[in-house]
Amino acid sequence: MNAEETRAVLAIALMAAYADGHKADTERDEVRRVAEALGQEAADLNLPALYQDVLLKRIDLPKAAAMLASSEARQLAFELAVGVCDADDLRNEAETKFLADLGAALKLAPPQMAEPAAVADALVTLPLPAAQPGSGTAAKAGPVVASVAADAAELDKMIVNASILNGALELLPQSMASMAIIPLQMRLVYRIGKAHGYELDRGHIKDLLAAMGVGLTGQYLEEIGRKLIGGLFGKVAGRMAGGLARGATGMAFSFATTYALGKVAVRYYAGGRTMSTQMLKGAFDGVLQEARGLQARYQPQIEQQARSIDVNRIVQMVRERC
Repeated sequence: MNAEETRAVLAIALMAAYADGHKADTERDEVRRVAEALGQEAADLNLPALYQDVLLKRIDLPKAAAMLASSEARQLAFELAVGVCDADDLRNEAETKFLADLGAALKLAPPQMAEPAAVADALVTLPLPAAQPGSGTAAKAGPVVASVAADAAELDKMIVNASILNGALELLPQSMASMAIIPLQMRLVYRIGKAHGYELDRGHIKDLLAAMGVGLTGQYLEEIGRKLIGGLFGKVAGRMAGGLARGATGMAFSFATTYALGKVAVRYYAGGRTMSTQMLKGAFDGVLQEARGLQARYQPQIEQQARSIDVNRIVQMVRERC
């Protein structure tokens, strides 16, 4: 895609972030932060200005859709918008209407809209993992007890494996791969809490991630923005576009974010959930820097895993893994 098409796809993704009808200051701050962060990597696109254009409605769906010349780019724009709408929860009525209007503006056929919507819905509604057979006492929403005390080595292995997998997903050009990252992160946090004796629901996990400073919608926007700017979506096809090296920035981003989430979650639940929001945010930022330095060590495993992922089985993969 050229710069104009990249700008149009990002504009549509930003519109999708606001489509839920909730214009809370925290959401605006989150999206603005993403635009500013990505703008530093692609000054020629002037993404902070694009954010203002979307916020002030100087660009609308018909105008953005008209900038997408190829059918592949139009399909990608729709798929990414579905992912943005479903990033923090199953889409609501306002988001459903937005996607219908977007599909019409992009001149997509119903099957082109139904498939990505079905994948996103399946990912966001997957039940959290059940307790492992023979795991002993059921987890409770209370302090850790000896019978459910976590094995530090096993948890560390789980976190590293989840981080490698999410780094590998960032190397893939398919939008479905990006959609899987957040559900995998939430399932990782769930299993860490479970290991420490806590039964968690999605609402609690989302609140914990937000306390660390990881907004789900913002994280997804940043993931797809890095892929677009890095050219990984350049061929908009079902293969490794431009080689593994082009995804290095995204790989480091998803690996590090997942690693930091896992490590801080261990501290939080092992300590009886006593960390304040400020402590959680500080701990996450500190581990994130450490994790960025670790990524190079695991790069061979990340690239090997990327070659083995069958994106057509993405929902089944998320169901089976952390």
